[in-house]
Amino acid sequence: AHTAPPPTPPASGRGDAVRMPFLRQQIAKREGRANMCLADFIDPAGDWIGGFAVTAGHGIEAHLKRFKADNDDYSDILLKALADRLAEAFAERMHQHVRTTLWGYAEGEQLTNEALIREHYRGIRPAPGYPACPDHSEKPMLFKLLGATPATGITLTDSFAMLPTAAVSGFYFGHPQADYFGVARVGPDQLEDYAERRGVDLATATRWLRPNLD
Repeated sequence: AHTAPPPTPPASGRGDAVRMPFLRQQIAKREGRANMCLADFIDPAGDWIGGFAVTAGHGIEAHLKRFKADNDDYSDILLKALADRLAEAFAERMHQHVRTTLWGYAEGEQLTNEALIREHYRGIRPAPGYPACPDHSEKPMLFKLLGATPATGITLTDSFAMLPTAAVSGFYFGHPQADYFGVARVGPDQLEDYAERRGVDLATATRWLRPNLD
């Protein structure tokens, strides 16, 4: 596992600053409810964002190959499921470490398993490809900031899938009001704006966001 904050925001004048655009909801809500974006949980005057990448998949390939040779589909499925669950548990444990130790805003936190499952803690850990951050192409930026591949051995395919597959990566937001949400549908105006902010052509942005496009 590896966690680290990204470079200081561009206002600092440092040359290693990285801009990471996010998408905003465009759905119609009742009056008084804002359309949310992950950037809302970062103070532009100066703040922190965290990142993580964990895996429990290294070393299982030989066993999966043996199960396949023996036509043992049950053991194959069971081992993959166990590795996936361990990776998720590792990600949850790392988030607790950030809350209670690295950032320390929840020092002394004592939550039951039920409270953890219901996410009764401050902060979120959204992942690229999930509802609040549906663009998987954010992963290479995250991995570069973390130095994730040399630190964990996790690699990315051309379509931004993680290998080993029993891996979890994403961001840490510690804002007291940070909450999970879904970006849902993206209109042509935001698609064009996102392409400009990412520095890519419209066709590339369309490919990245296709599942969310109107």
